[in-house]
Amino acid sequence: MALEMHTRPMFSRSAQRELPVVLLIDDDLVSREVTATILTMSGYTVHTAVSGAGSLEMLGATPTFRPDVILMDAQMPGLSGPELIAELRARAKALIYVVSGSEPPPEIAAAADGFLLKPFDVDALRRLLHEHKTGAPSPLLDPNAPVVSAEVLAQLRKIMPESAVRQIYSAVIVDLARRMDALDAAIAKGDAAEIRRIGHAIKGACGMAGALQTARLGALLESEDNHLDNSASLLRDLRAAVRGLERMLDAELPA
Repeated sequence: MALEMHTRPMFSRSAQRELPVVLLIDDDLVSREVTATILTMSGYTVHTAVSGAGSLEMLGATPTFRPDVILMDAQMPGLSGPELIAELRARAKALIYVVSGSEPPPEIAAAADGFLLKPFDVDALRRLLHEHKTGAPSPLLDPNAPVVSAEVLAQLRKIMPESAVRQIYSAVIVDLARRMDALDAAIAKGDAAEIRRIGHAIKGACGMAGALQTARLGALLESEDNHLDNSASLLRDLRAAVRGLERMLDAELPA
């Protein structure tokens, strides 16, 4: 298996303390080396992996290796996309940003914590990190992010009447209300397995409908560990995302 774990030299110890440790996963040699060099020159500690499978091997083989940020190419051979994101979340607490030369597919965008367009500069990464600072009122839900994939909505409108499209999203909202009640009960019981199961169901159903915000929150619930540190805030964000979905429905597909 191709596996690379390079730690790039730092310019100063103070920079190392202040900046997050980055794991960069990219099968393209030029993109990987250029990105790693730019980040290193800006003071980041950067580790690199040439494949999704290689990154998982790296995380498993080195227990003390705990990246703060994972940058992963949107399209790689082998393990990639939402499947890789789920495996990374099971092994690391890092923020996961997808890096691509074009908009990533909705299911990948929903599963990740953010997106960087190639070529990106260090300021773009810093802005994303700033958005995820701890203590923010709603760190896991970006109210400015698209509620529904415009591409999925357009495809549905091509194959069915507006009333049928509205029915689909109305059914998603009803299903989310039921699952939020179940999620509330699971959080009260501290049932981590049930929380992950509900998150998986939300991610799948909302991903198929192109409901980006709710699908992403479902993916985060699916990745919750047994400590349940984020479950309550994720539920609050999910309720806010559902309200956003309802507003979108009234605006785009009025009854």
